[in-house]
Amino acid sequence: MSENASNGVLKERNTLIQAVNQQGRASSVIQRRGQLPSETTRRQPLFQKVMKAYLQGALHDGTFSSNRRFRISQKGTEWLEMLRNFLLCLGYHSWIYREGKTRNVYVLETLAYFLDFKLKPLALESIEEQKSYIRGFFDAEGGIPHDCSARFYIQLVQKDKLKIVALKEILHELGIQCGKIHNPSKRVDPDYWRVFVLAQSQQRFIRKIGSWHPRKKPLLEQRIVI
Repeated sequence: MSENASNGVLKERNTLIQAVNQQGRASSVIQRRGQLPSETTRRQPLFQKVMKAYLQGALHDGTFSSNRRFRISQKGTEWLEMLRNFLLCLGYHSWIYREGKTRNVYVLETLAYFLDFKLKPLALESIEEQKSYIRGFFDAEGGIPHDCSARFYIQLVQKDKLKIVALKEILHELGIQCGKIHNPSKRVDPDYWRVFVLAQSQQRFIRKIGSWHPRKKPLLEQRIVI
């Protein structure tokens, strides 16, 4: 990818997420004034599909409760607030609450009917949707070092091996090469699978997939080689 093309990807991503966050920050105003998020924004097919794909990927950090609610838990609320903003822009309500009185763990719950744990990422219609799905998956289940001085790596982990196989296939189509899918320790968890993005493909992953997670996004962008 040329420098101009990669800069275009970053600009497009930042513009889109800025627009969504602006809609989300307006949620309190919407509640006070009885207004809805911009119909123009909400009805743009690409906007809706990309946001839904991201949320589908992010769902891999979640569960489905007995009262038919999707639950996503995280330490802190930043990422959950972003997901809530995305759902609001798509016309779905959600709520965030603290789990326990002393833990720094928060839960987002929603009844958004389009969410589906069984969604197959290869069935997504466009490459932009597939990229957005992997971005959401990475933000939920991906790993990178938090210490900037540590050796850099990008990993994806999941109990569903077939899902990891599908993500690896999509990344391959994007020119992003991954290592062997493996189980770190069968003794600890025989159903836990991991794959690393190869070192020579890390920059391409950052530029083509990237992150919208408030903590992961700046860590990735610090690693961009200009």
